[in-house]
Amino acid sequence: TNSSNQDTSSGTSENAQEIEEEADRSFHGGLTRDEWKKLGAIAALFFFNVLFWSIFEQGGSSLNLFADKFTNCSLFGFNFPSSWFQSLQPVYVIALAPVFSYIWLKLGDKQPTSPAKFAFGLFFLAIGIAIMIPASILVAQGKVSPLFLIFVYLVETMGELCLSPIGLSTVTKLAPTKFQSLTMGAWFVSPSIGNFVAGLLSKDFKEDASQLTMLFGKMAVATLIAAVILTLLVPRIKKLMGNVK
Repeated sequence: TNSSNQDTSSGTSENAQEIEEEADRSFHGGLTRDEWKKLGAIAALFFFNVLFWSIFEQGGSSLNLFADKFTNCSLFGFNFPSSWFQSLQPVYVIALAPVFSYIWLKLGDKQPTSPAKFAFGLFFLAIGIAIMIPASILVAQGKVSPLFLIFVYLVETMGELCLSPIGLSTVTKLAPTKFQSLTMGAWFVSPSIGNFVAGLLSKDFKEDASQLTMLFGKMAVATLIAAVILTLLVPRIKKLMGNVK
């Protein structure tokens, strides 16, 4: 009898929960309150993802021009075309991806949350583009060492590995089940917008040391400010994400 009463009580509780969730969805446009909160978290990360790619994609535009016009393409007596710099990021990704995977797995539950990893990605990106400031200043004296771009691409790739795979994974977990494919498609709009903005920014590339310093300086400052803002928002975004880390 006790077992029968417990089963009845459990069934009633589950039915009440289902009715409550259905009522919640009806009131909030087909989604529960928690699902709307998770969409809010995605929207916040979407904004910072756009900013990240708008600076990161300078690698194929303004940084590529800098390599061609202002970089001494010779290292240890070996001469190479400026286009070879475009091979650095893929090489860094292949080399460092296992390292980052190992670090996250090793940290386990102690690893930073997804929004915190986004912030790390922006900090790395800010440091990377900031390296271009002294490089731009030295342009006034002639072509600069290729080591500048070598380190820029290295640090920026570290930022990419903190942000890009984490963003895809997090959005997959946060997306409402009934709109998961649509949400993932919308997420891919963010790097598209970032690429578009990157093109607009690269239009300010001039063959002048002071203007180059100003261009890369503005990018570094904007990225650093965004990283600080995101760091401050991490607790709030974590709250919106609910049980998703």
